[in-house]
Amino acid sequence: MNSYEQLQLAEQALSPIFSGIDAQVKQNLQRVLSAFRHQRVGAHHFASVSGYGHDDLGRQTLDRVFAEVMQAEAAAVRVQFVSGTHAIACALFGVLRPGDEMLAVAGAPYDTLEEAIGLRGSGQGSLIEFGINYRQIDLTAAGTIDWQALETAVRDRTRLVSIQRSCGYSWRSSLSIAEIEKIVHIVKQQNPNTVCFVDNCYGEFIEDREPTAVGADLMAGSLIKNPGGTIVTAGGYVAGKEEFVEAATCRLTAPGIGSAGGATFDQHRLMFQGLFLAPQMVGEAMKGNHLTAYVFDKLGYSVNPAPLVPRRDTIQAVRLGSPQKLVAFCRAIQQNSPIGSYLDPVPAEMPGYESELVMAGGTFIDGSTSEFSADGPLREPYAIFCQGGTHWTHVAIALEAAIEAVGAAN
Repeated sequence: MNSYEQLQLAEQALSPIFSGIDAQVKQNLQRVLSAFRHQRVGAHHFASVSGYGHDDLGRQTLDRVFAEVMQAEAAAVRVQFVSGTHAIACALFGVLRPGDEMLAVAGAPYDTLEEAIGLRGSGQGSLIEFGINYRQIDLTAAGTIDWQALETAVRDRTRLVSIQRSCGYSWRSSLSIAEIEKIVHIVKQQNPNTVCFVDNCYGEFIEDREPTAVGADLMAGSLIKNPGGTIVTAGGYVAGKEEFVEAATCRLTAPGIGSAGGATFDQHRLMFQGLFLAPQMVGEAMKGNHLTAYVFDKLGYSVNPAPLVPRRDTIQAVRLGSPQKLVAFCRAIQQNSPIGSYLDPVPAEMPGYESELVMAGGTFIDGSTSEFSADGPLREPYAIFCQGGTHWTHVAIALEAAIEAVGAAN
């Protein structure tokens, strides 16, 4: 059976799941439309101001729309956040003070946060260098939250608990909203003053609620992932309780300025429109993930998440087992990308990452993982992480080439 026939069979088997995703998309889009309607969004909100960015009506309205969509008290959506990692770092530095403790409850953080925390590197002003104590609860052998350890992990000085929703480059299940709610409940039982922070990257619009709807005090993410709808050119967001959102923006700008400053460089229309498109784009990415999981499972590879299970983010991992297959997979995806299809992905160092990476990202927005991309670190177990997808049919076309490139599992 050739790769085209394999994908055709997969599409037929996944038809009921695709229908369920379409229903979820409709529900989330209704939430977005309700916020647009409630905040009376009009074309006049697309204009921006220059200089300091004072009294920017479009920015203020976008913040309120975003907060309503994310079911939070407040939000700050800014092009000045250069990445999701930057937004997360601003949130952490905004809340934490010398002598406080940060507790990560979902194992080791994503690679790019290690230097911000101070687990790698030195002399750049990490949290640890500013006197923040860091502790983590490792995952169980099965790759799940250690619920028993969490029951007694929070101390009086534990100022912030960090919850990484997505699996990142770990071979574990990403967290569901129900699991995040359970974590928050257990933490608050031990210390109601502990701030529950969620790294929400890749998780927006996966379910009908966001972490801030189930008790999370603060969360952050990137606009060139889910909530940018594949068209926002840069930026990130923080959302949650108003005091913590303001604290995070004071790290982005300066104390005394906070969320009141920052020009938006005529990006308002794209950010409003990207938010409108986001539920649909996330739905397409989930369909692509299901397709990837189903096909490569049939080829004998370990996949995470497993086929036919509900999605918890827009990442699909496949354990390829060798550096050669990892590179071959990325080359196949790159050759079937709209931008830079002529480029040949090769392993290279990447700022913020411990291992060399090989990346396929022929995207219209540089580094956008809401568009279809695939990457992985050159380390055991040589897993490829597929993200995003503007429409699942593009994912299917690229997967045909990837199947041909790597073949069945050995």
